[in-house]
Amino acid sequence: MNTKLCVLFVLAFVTWPCQGSDYQVFPLRMKTGYNEQYPTEVSCASWRLGVEANNLVKWKTVPAPCQEHVADYLLGDQYRSDSKTVCREAYFYAKTLNITQKDIFVFDVDDTALSNLQYFANHGFGVEEHNATAFKIWVSYGEAFALPETLKLYNKLLALGIKVVFITERPLDLKDVTVSNLQNVGFYKWDKLIARDPSIYSGKLSNAFKSSERTKLAEEGFRIVGNIGDQWSDILGDKRGFRTFKLPNPLYYD
Repeated sequence: MNTKLCVLFVLAFVTWPCQGSDYQVFPLRMKTGYNEQYPTEVSCASWRLGVEANNLVKWKTVPAPCQEHVADYLLGDQYRSDSKTVCREAYFYAKTLNITQKDIFVFDVDDTALSNLQYFANHGFGVEEHNATAFKIWVSYGEAFALPETLKLYNKLLALGIKVVFITERPLDLKDVTVSNLQNVGFYKWDKLIARDPSIYSGKLSNAFKSSERTKLAEEGFRIVGNIGDQWSDILGDKRGFRTFKLPNPLYYD
């Protein structure tokens, strides 16, 4: 069989309708558009996948062409659906456990329990460089709303008898407002809420801080059965827990 006939045979095969389906499978197409580039929506979706898979690291801002894509994602149904999928799997896993009095599930706070979407909507949906002062002022208002799927998971874990521990990058001087904000939106109890102590962790990366605090919990006899956060730094490192769950967040990299 010559090469041309072989190619025609392959193309005929891959375009054949799937049995029992109205869909057809086509060969991958070449890039299209100016200079053989993918459309912006496609490339931004691929960028977001790279972020969630932790293949893109240490990035400073959302690419300017992707601002609208990120905004549409966060304000649309997909973000809520993705969060629901993560939290649902965390609950299904938790139901399989033989719960003890020392079992805890570790939660991050920012963009895991409390949403900062209102702040980022006013600051370019991640396109602007992070302003620590402006963000701290926003946090001090205590107006962040609960991420609904996380709140559902939280309540279900408590019903199973699993204790909750919050570990947050927020500094100690924002602990009181964080406690109030969490309680006001439905996170009404927990075993511990650990904020970052600048006198101990000044200059240390988030991963080092959270790993250290989880190690302390383990030394106190707690069994970390689960760990959920929106950043990879929340769920990597020492004593990360039996299972980790990564919530979506294309706004910033910590």
